[in-house]
Amino acid sequence: QVRLVESGGGLVQAGDSLRLSCAASGGISNSYTMAWFRQGPGKEREFLAYINWNGANTYYADSVKDRFTIARDSAKNTAFLQTNNLKPEDTAVYYCAAGYIQGLHTQPRDYSYWGQGTQVTVSS
Repeated sequence: QVRLVESGGGLVQAGDSLRLSCAASGGISNSYTMAWFRQGPGKEREFLAYINWNGANTYYADSVKDRFTIARDSAKNTAFLQTNNLKPEDTAVYYCAAGYIQGLHTQPRDYSYWGQGTQVTVSS
């Protein structure tokens, strides 16, 4: 059974950085696309970043593209989201997602597998 486990969240101050990790297990292969989303209180789940199966293609939401970086280590079946210059409005639960899909996908419904989320709280 496919399992995604996020880690690395926490309480930080504005301007700080966090590196979020997403470890995949349970038969998921390196041919899957991965993405990061977040959901703030009372908000819909928001796309942040996408990386294709071999890491050659990435894409970011405008709100984070100059501050966040997505990467993956295929040998370890792990994806990362480096978040820099965090702002209070970045406060949310951050989720990683995976799917056997071709091309760029930014909608939650396009991804089959989800982690439980990791909380990021940014104080001003």
